[in-house]
Amino acid sequence: MKPIWVVDDDQSIRFVLEKALTREQFSVRVFSNPRDVLAALDEEQPQVLVSDIRMPGGTGIDLLAQVKQRFPGLPVIIMTAYSDLDSAVSAFQGGAFEYLPKPFDVTKAVDLIRRAVDESLREAVRDVGMVQMPEMLGQAPAMQDVFRAIGRLSQSNVTVLITGESGSGKELVAHALHKHSPRGEQGKGPDGSGRGTGGPFVAINTAAIPKDLLESELFGHERGAFTGAQTTRRGRFEQADGGTLFLDEIGDMPFDLQTRLLRVLSDGQFYRVGGHQPLKSNVRVIAATHQNLEERVRQGVFREDLFHRLNVIRLRLPALRERREDIPMLARFFMQKSAKELGVDTKRITEAALARLAAFDFPGNVRQLENICHWLTVMAPAQVVEPKDLPPELLAPVAFAALATAPPGLAAAQGSNATLPAPAQAAPPTAAALTELGSAPAPFAPMPAPPGPLVGTSWLVDLEREARRRLEAGEPDVWEALTEQFEGRLIHTALDITRGRRIEAAQKLGIGRNTITRKIQELGLDD
Repeated sequence: MKPIWVVDDDQSIRFVLEKALTREQFSVRVFSNPRDVLAALDEEQPQVLVSDIRMPGGTGIDLLAQVKQRFPGLPVIIMTAYSDLDSAVSAFQGGAFEYLPKPFDVTKAVDLIRRAVDESLREAVRDVGMVQMPEMLGQAPAMQDVFRAIGRLSQSNVTVLITGESGSGKELVAHALHKHSPRGEQGKGPDGSGRGTGGPFVAINTAAIPKDLLESELFGHERGAFTGAQTTRRGRFEQADGGTLFLDEIGDMPFDLQTRLLRVLSDGQFYRVGGHQPLKSNVRVIAATHQNLEERVRQGVFREDLFHRLNVIRLRLPALRERREDIPMLARFFMQKSAKELGVDTKRITEAALARLAAFDFPGNVRQLENICHWLTVMAPAQVVEPKDLPPELLAPVAFAALATAPPGLAAAQGSNATLPAPAQAAPPTAAALTELGSAPAPFAPMPAPPGPLVGTSWLVDLEREARRRLEAGEPDVWEALTEQFEGRLIHTALDITRGRRIEAAQKLGIGRNTITRKIQELGLDD
């Protein structure tokens, strides 16, 4: 193993650390100034660098920057007797592994250095296979079924219906189906050789666009078709000509527009809003929903003929809690991705923290895990993430979890309170990932029901306990954070009871239609 380098202008500090590390069987090399360290780096590289922050001939922050430029993965521990905010911020912004204020306990300092050594050895092995960002990740059997289905469909233009909970990655699967099809750049061309046609992939969330605008978004409009239509506009079907149109949350499409969509799927013809000339578009349609479309058909809010037109091939994406073995790999991937986006060094997650993540139910699925990793990249106090560094909601008492569990999408609306715990739930049985053409539709696995009401006043006791914990810890915006969680849970439960009907949910809650719409948007419940 490479030696530990210690640089400090204080001879007593060098002596104490050298003796303590030598007793622990570490090889040690000491320096009195940054210049000698930079010169020595031309010949060898340490396993860990421990540096003072203020020294004659240069600062530890400047040394950190130069070392990181040459060896980005080298753990650097910054020591200082000046425990001020600027020093700590500068150290972590520069990519320091840890910030060690003086005077320090020698035993704790050695433990910190040992941890840095362990992590550097572990990450050196892991990073070999993580240089290129993969398209999709998953070693669990349920995800391997999805990958096999994508492979089988790679030479097909057949319509596909993707089902799965919010945040499970339905758009990623749709994009992969397009990319590897004859319409994508990586698929084979129509003649069976060479690359695909490279047609566009166009996505639209039908639940996120007001009903009055959705028709124009899909089919376009002619100039003067309505107030504000000053120019002719091409719709998504025209934009996706020769490629793939992804219709997300198809279960929320207004009933009257379903008729127009069925016509396009049947003969490929449509009219722009205000237009009289029929248009044709060569588009492959991939639809997705988190809802039970068979139930929507029984309720009379989704056309049965459209359902059968879309339900040619069905792919079911498993919830993240159904493939817990993928969570450590996904967490490391998202930590690396977040670090790259923010231009900082990738933080490392300990096995204990990964185990804590793997035990969480993730009601927001992969999207929620990605939010957590982004939060950790910004907020975790050290370069090594331990269980205590995880978001507080992830570590909240189980009793409070039943009250505080947020529906998918709420995490993105809560900043540092980005993760909310979920009650323990039994994972639904794994359904077949692929229903072949002409066979019976695969069973739809609905979202698990939210937890039942808490008995008596126990939830108020748990609320008081959680509020006290946050207030005593000095957390900011406690009122806003807990209020958002409470309102989000109420609205989510009402929508679940009314099967997504907002007006009926508002009536049951005793609030107005505009209020529930505004709250859904503010809390991110329609993501």
